[in-house]
Amino acid sequence: MSTNITWHSGLTRQERSELRKQKGCTVWFTGLSASGKSTIAIALEQHLLQKGLACYRLDGDNVAKLFADSTTITLTSFISPYASDRQLARELHADTKNTDSPLPFIEVFVDIPVEEAEKRDPKGLYKKARAGEIKEFTGISAPYEAPENAEVHIHSEKTSVEEAVVMITKYLDEQGLLKVGS
Repeated sequence: MSTNITWHSGLTRQERSELRKQKGCTVWFTGLSASGKSTIAIALEQHLLQKGLACYRLDGDNVAKLFADSTTITLTSFISPYASDRQLARELHADTKNTDSPLPFIEVFVDIPVEEAEKRDPKGLYKKARAGEIKEFTGISAPYEAPENAEVHIHSEKTSVEEAVVMITKYLDEQGLLKVGS
C-alpha cells in the first residue's frame, strides 16, 4: 500500500446541499405494469430540470440512494410489487451511519385497476401473461401489494400526467425539497 496518499474527508451532505443550492431525495414510483410510472417520471424529470434542479431517472434501488446522497432528486419507476422490498429501500435511505440526517424517500403509488392497465398495455405483456406465456406476471399470476401509506397516491386512470406532476411537485415543495438554498 502506498504511503504517500493523503486522506481528505469529503463534503457532508449538508455542505454539498448548500453548494448545489438544493436537497436530494428519492421519488420512488410504484404500480402495475402500464400504470404510467415511467411516463409520469419522465414528465416530472423534465419539469424539475426546467426549474433548474438536478434530477435523474434511474433503475436500481442502491444507485438511487447514491444519487440522493449527492443532492440529486432521484426518480425511480419500478413495479416493486412487494411492500417488504419498498420498505427495505426506505430503510436504506433512513440509515445514517454518520452525522447526516436521513435521506428523504417519497413513495408515489401510481394506482390503476388491472383492467385499465391491460387496456393500455403497450408491450402486450398482459395478453402474454393471460395466455400463460409469461409466468409470475404482477397483477395476473403474481401479487402486487399496494402501498398503505404512500406519500403521494395517483389514480392514473383519472389523473393526467400533467396533474400528476403538479401533485408530486406540490408535495416536494411542501417538504422543503425544492427550495433552492434551503
